[in-house]
Amino acid sequence: MHRYKNQHKKTYKKTYRRAAITAALVLAVVAGTTGWAAGQGSGQQPVTGPPPGTAAWRADTSLGRELPDPATAAPAQVAAFFDGLSTAQRHDLVRQHPTVVGNLDGAPVALRYEANALSVRRDARYARLAGRQILAFDPRGRGQVAEVYGDLARSRHVAVIVPGSDIDAGTYDRATDPYGTPAGMGEQLRRATTGTAVIAWTGYTTPVGVGLDAATGDLAEAGAERLVRLTDGLAATGAPEPAVFCHSYGSVVCGLAAERLKAKDLVVLGSPGMRAENVADLRTTARVWAAKDPSDWIDDVPNVQVAGVGHGPDPADPAFGARAVPAADAHGHTGYFAPGTRSLRAFAAIAEGEAQAPADGERTR
Repeated sequence: MHRYKNQHKKTYKKTYRRAAITAALVLAVVAGTTGWAAGQGSGQQPVTGPPPGTAAWRADTSLGRELPDPATAAPAQVAAFFDGLSTAQRHDLVRQHPTVVGNLDGAPVALRYEANALSVRRDARYARLAGRQILAFDPRGRGQVAEVYGDLARSRHVAVIVPGSDIDAGTYDRATDPYGTPAGMGEQLRRATTGTAVIAWTGYTTPVGVGLDAATGDLAEAGAERLVRLTDGLAATGAPEPAVFCHSYGSVVCGLAAERLKAKDLVVLGSPGMRAENVADLRTTARVWAAKDPSDWIDDVPNVQVAGVGHGPDPADPAFGARAVPAADAHGHTGYFAPGTRSLRAFAAIAEGEAQAPADGERTR
């Protein structure tokens, strides 16, 4: 018995030591991949809760009744509320409460564009967004924004782009990275499809740099709640179930949201892991796809999850069970949406519902 206890103690110490070493390795490799120190890029506070202006919205009695609470009303309730209003009443609410209407999932798409047009005109930092189809705009923190490419109200297919680290309202459309930003990805996917509306969604607080925030799931958990609400809002307004494309840390967001996400396809690219052991562990009815090109530095990140650090198995590993997306001709971590790549062609087919499960040994067309 004494020998068994000693052996058990040695095994426990060995396992604990291995776990500690692995956790340290995760942080070291993640930090070394792009030259960031592990301590950098940590401490981001997620923007959560109802949109700015909610207090004034709640106090508004102009309709002779309470307005739906942005913090508690489901998107389906919001949609039913607006369905019961006259055109004049709708536009009055836009003028009085643009920051609420513009961010209210379940509100009519055209009203949200109108409301956000007012909001961006009032904030000189985001003047470049004027005249664009802005589905959501929140200037708090580093800023969040969602832009629509195509006709969301009438398109037969919808796609959503969920970005990874270093993306906010100021960087989601930077010209120096035309295929690696949500705006660039959205534009390229829109051009590669016919009749698909694409939402470039920077709707959560992303990590900055590659540090502790990027190696843990706190920001992803907050983002998952917002992503679920987005797809609930699309369903409430009658939009088709979207294909959701999740890049880098965005795939952690999608993994945590998967079980509740109203989506027909879930596509991860350059993923560090989805906080799931395999496709079955995601508990989603969506088809799950994964892409990773040979030159993507994400391949150097250990696919482990220890003490909350790391995001688990590689979704592009056949053992994970995702459908494979061809990506051999994509380049680096942000080249998956580059024109002419097989990955972009496959993404377009997925968005339009044309891609099928590959046979054994084959890749998605």
